[in-house]
Amino acid sequence: MLMPEEWRPEHKLFPHQVAFTCPPFDYDAAPSDFLRMAPESVGVHGWMLHAPDYKHGLDQRKANFGMMEEFCQVSARNGVDVAAQVGSNWVHASGLGVTGIRDHCAALSDRYGVAFHMAGYAMVEALRALNVEKVALNAAYHWPDWWQGTVGFLKEAGFDVIWAGNFHDQGWFDSQEAVNERRWVFEGELALRSFEYVGEQAPDADAYLINGMCNFCTGPGGQPQRPLHLTKQLEALLGKPVVGHDTALHWRIFKSLGLSPTVDRGRLLESLYA
Repeated sequence: MLMPEEWRPEHKLFPHQVAFTCPPFDYDAAPSDFLRMAPESVGVHGWMLHAPDYKHGLDQRKANFGMMEEFCQVSARNGVDVAAQVGSNWVHASGLGVTGIRDHCAALSDRYGVAFHMAGYAMVEALRALNVEKVALNAAYHWPDWWQGTVGFLKEAGFDVIWAGNFHDQGWFDSQEAVNERRWVFEGELALRSFEYVGEQAPDADAYLINGMCNFCTGPGGQPQRPLHLTKQLEALLGKPVVGHDTALHWRIFKSLGLSPTVDRGRLLESLYA
């Protein structure tokens, strides 16, 4: 006897079901962050990519890009409404370009009956929704070919990137190797200091961005937190919208679900209340 392939609403564990995926070897905070600010009608599932020899290279992202389709397929089979890809570099590493990524997301969404969103393209959609033109990128821990790829993707999408640089470029670390040793978890004070620096370099920016899924030790007992948690504080400091790839992806998921967050996390997510 075979189980039915389609989920009827009365069989779903939650009225709104979301699946997240992330690169191998990353215990990802996105599912927890999203669930903690979502209504109780939302359930979250995580799916970690299995690529045993993965070393976070852009070439490996391109080689494993087909796993996004597998992710959508298994998500659909599990009754998921929205499938969300964590990791900002996958869009520019693919070589598809902005229009190609848009079409790829739409094609997978149509093929499997789930709304599929990629963090890198969600940033483009979020900035267009905010109606901004000039942006500055706090590239955080990303090494040069990573953040330069993000800059190229944003420029191709029509944005004027007036400044970009990572923590090494900003002078907080003596080398990129020293940044890498922190494994993307940094002291809490660096969040404000680095954004103050970016603001000084690009005072005319319409919005300030932060690359990837950086973590700052700003939570209870020094627990690492994503930029999502710091958005309101950073926006108060800079007087402009602050958008991270994590925040943009969460915003795009809520839009697809037709829901709003239950916790205020800055201007982009607060726009959903309207």
